[in-house]
Amino acid sequence: MKTIYLAGGCFWGTQHFMRQIRGVTETRVGYANGHTDHPTYDEVKHNHTGHAETVEVVYDETVLPTRKLLKCYFLSVDPTSLNRQGMDFGIQYRTGIWYTDESLAPDVEAALQELAAEIGCEPVIEHGPLQQFFDAETYHQDYLVKNPAGYCHISRELLEKAKSL
Repeated sequence: MKTIYLAGGCFWGTQHFMRQIRGVTETRVGYANGHTDHPTYDEVKHNHTGHAETVEVVYDETVLPTRKLLKCYFLSVDPTSLNRQGMDFGIQYRTGIWYTDESLAPDVEAALQELAAEIGCEPVIEHGPLQQFFDAETYHQDYLVKNPAGYCHISRELLEKAKSL
């Protein structure tokens, strides 16, 4: 199993999207790469911590290679939008790919280079080693499973398509 941390706007939608992809075995939402310890949603929401809403994704690389997982992730974000995804804006909604296992770095770099070639510019997706990750509050975990009609910046069609990726 491998673990990667993906920030793609509101973590409710990113988590729900990732959960649909074959080979993803676990997801957990939290706050990553900020400048405070154990932030609360309210602190992150009001831009006081520098954290990004992030999803920890555990996946079986024999079923879902890292580069394929990242290609799926790229479908769920606007890689040219800085600190904004959908109607959500602020540093907490920035995009990011972070890891604790350095063996993932070459795949992350290659996937971002391929994406840059496809879109004709450098994506504004932060990437590199994870600085820290703090679990979000319990009510945020699997939010769209518990609240199917809840807000999501990812289209329902793309969420459904994720099941076949």
